Order: sequence, then C-alpha cells, then structure tokens
Amino acid sequence: MRWIFLALAVWGAIHPMYWFLGYMADGNSLGQLIDAWYVNKSTTGLVWDLTIAAITLTVWILIEAIGRRRWLDLVAIPATFCIGVSCGLPLYLFLRMRKA
Repeated sequence: MRWIFLALAVWGAIHPMYWFLGYMADGNSLGQLIDAWYVNKSTTGLVWDLTIAAITLTVWILIEAIGRRRWLDLVAIPATFCIGVSCGLPLYLFLRMRKA
C-alpha cells in the first residue's frame, strides 16, 4: 500500500504540472494563471475547496509530526502548497506508513 501512495504522489506532481506548464508555454504568465483560477464562481469554488483541503492537511501533518517527532513528514507541507494536494496528501501517507 505504501508504494501505491508514492506512485499517486508522483502522479499528483506530474499530471497537474503538465497542464500548468502547458498553459505557461502558450505564452501566459503566472499572474494570468492565478487570474484564471477566479474567472467564474465554479473555478473560485474549486480554488477554495483545494485551499481548505490543503490547510486541513497541513494542520494534520503538523499535529502528527510534532506529536510523533517525525520531522521528515513535514516535507509534505511544501509539496502541498508548491505542487498541490494531489501530491502532498499521498506523499504524507507514504511517509506516515514508514517504520519508525
């Protein structure tokens, strides 16, 4: 099961990045990408959904990492905010399942 989570983390890093980089390769800027997140109520709702999920995951990681003194688990936080929940969550589950 642990390796399935790692595969999902890799997929969660590569697949969304493919689309983001494709958008940027079309001549769009990072600012235009962020503006596109708020183009209508549907995309704004999705942005907030993922933001709340990312914050929730961060709180969970912090509580467990501090309580268990498993500092390596904290790498899932920048993965979540720099790549996305699709990478951060399975990465954290992969790290969480390792032997102490």
